[in-house]
Order: sequence, then structure tokens, then C-alpha cells
Amino acid sequence: MSNLAIRRASLADAETIAALINSAYRGETSRAGWTTEADLIDGLRTTAQEIASLIARANLFILVGEYQASIVATICCEHLVEGHQHQAKLGMISVQPNLQNQGIGKQMILAAETYAREIWPLDSFCMTVITARDTLIAFYNRLGYLPTGVIKPFPYESDLWQVKVEGLQFAYFEKPVLSNSNNAQITQNA
Repeated sequence: MSNLAIRRASLADAETIAALINSAYRGETSRAGWTTEADLIDGLRTTAQEIASLIARANLFILVGEYQASIVATICCEHLVEGHQHQAKLGMISVQPNLQNQGIGKQMILAAETYAREIWPLDSFCMTVITARDTLIAFYNRLGYLPTGVIKPFPYESDLWQVKVEGLQFAYFEKPVLSNSNNAQITQNA
């Protein structure tokens, strides 16, 4: 989708972003897309309050993709520093379910990578993915995210969600930072 406008999220976007993330991953509406976790987890993925607190953080940004004046995609990117290593952790990658499989998710990931390289010194990008999500893992592999071998348990205890299956785990993926080959235009909010 070439006419997707990508900009940095503002606090006014928090409710819309939370609703989009929840609709892309959880519940019956998520089944319209291929990123659904409805068979694995019930409940919410996030809340507007959590999104607002993330937007307010200095070491993190959230981008939104707008199409026909509506937010249809989002991605969160956090700057992590461990020792001398700088990483940008991508998460909450969400596209409106009925618009999935049109390249929007890839556009959002590439835009977040480009913007993160512009504002932070980075060695790599990283993300976590539920190990049961083979199709999603294959998508991230095609974008250069490779498994690190680190696997950690999924957080079963939450006020937001209820896990429907046993044995869920997170796999960790990394991608080295390469030269800037993407020219995404990100609009800054005042």
C-alpha cells in the first residue's frame, strides 16, 4: 500500500492504537487476518493506559500508519542498552485485520528500523515471538530477523489475558543494523 502515511504517535492516539493492537491479535475480529492469537490467548493484548505510558517514555517511540485518515497499523520500538550493545526492540506490530497481507506490516517494520537508526546509535534490532507462531516467524525471517537460540516462558499470569494452551514460549530474534537502505518518511508530532 503505497499511500500509507507513517508518523510518530501522540498521546491522543493511545485509545485507537490499543484498540487496533487488540483487534489484530485477540478475539474474533483478529481471525480476519493472519496474525491472530485467538486460538492461543483470550483477553486483551494491551490497554490505552499502557500505550499512553509507552508514548510518554523517552527511550521508546510508537509509529502509526494512516490510510484514508484512519490509523490502520502500528509498531512500538524501544531503545535497549546492555553494556556497550545498543538494540532497538520492535513489538506490538499490528495491522488492521482486513488490510493484512498487503505489505503494510513490512512497511511499518522498515519505517521503524529507519527511524530508530536516525535517532539512536544501534548495533542490532531485536524482537520476541511466540514459538507457536510459525507463519509469523517465517515472515520475520524473510525480513532478516534470525533466532538467537534464547527461549523464555510466556507470562501466563496477567490481568489482561488468559492463556488457552500449555507450553507457550517466547523466542528471541535479532537482525544486525545495516546501512540505511530505506527512505521512510516519518512525521514528528509537536
